Amino acid sequence: MLVGSRGRQGQRAAGDVGEQPEKGGEVLAMPVLIGTSGWQYRDWRGVLYPPGLPERDWLEYYASRYGTVENNGTFYRLPATDTFAAWRGKVPDGFVMTVKASRYLTHIRRLRDPAEPVARLLRAAAGLGDRLGPVLLQLPPNLRADVCGLDACLAEFARFPGRGPSGGPVRVAVEFRHESWWTEETRQLLASHNAALCWVDRLGRPMAPLWRTADWGYLRFHEGAAKPWPRYGTQALRSWIQRAGEAWPDSADVFVYFNNDQHAAALYDAAAFASAARRAGREVTPVPKPAT
Repeated sequence: MLVGSRGRQGQRAAGDVGEQPEKGGEVLAMPVLIGTSGWQYRDWRGVLYPPGLPERDWLEYYASRYGTVENNGTFYRLPATDTFAAWRGKVPDGFVMTVKASRYLTHIRRLRDPAEPVARLLRAAAGLGDRLGPVLLQLPPNLRADVCGLDACLAEFARFPGRGPSGGPVRVAVEFRHESWWTEETRQLLASHNAALCWVDRLGRPMAPLWRTADWGYLRFHEGAAKPWPRYGTQALRSWIQRAGEAWPDSADVFVYFNNDQHAAALYDAAAFASAARRAGREVTPVPKPAT
């Protein structure tokens, strides 16, 4: 199974997709973490969020039903430490918030001179405390391989101990979008930093080599090939569950996020993935069954 132990960040797995966990609670086991890329989508009203629920309460509501979220908003504008701390106050014990690195680091600096932007990011994200999960580096599609630059960037993250779930450095996942990165040198570099190669799906197909470069995993689903668009089909999700199960042992944490937010597809697919993973013998974090 894809189950690990993460101490105070562990969260109970729901026995059924439709179960709604109450607020938080510390437990020891950490199952596969399944969530969505963001939570602030107006077309989710009536599917996840009750009609009339103010947007300011959406994160708290989301976190009462899911075990993790990938915060994509931090890519466009890095919030202050107080904002991260306010988010921490809205989520229960055991909830994990992954943070997408600011585009200033990845798209403007393009990994050059990473010390200051990495330090700024981690100082701000420290407001999440023990709710802080991995940091996602999504590189520009026109950024060709720069192994030295990536090495320097990952080294900066390693300089900040005590910000991760167990007192160690924050874990980093890297999503490459240029084929020049697919070399053995890149693979070895990621492994040397225990940085996860982000496994990416678009239209039911892997968009990257399925390398295991860390003792933990990270999957992103951008767009499915099923109907209605951009949903995923059952067989596509089962294939990814099998691949992940073959790559990581029971002790590994595996983060799974659905970025196909349009028409609430991410909500339906997260629930379908959780249900299929459970039938395959995996434990998963709570995932609600969306309203029809």
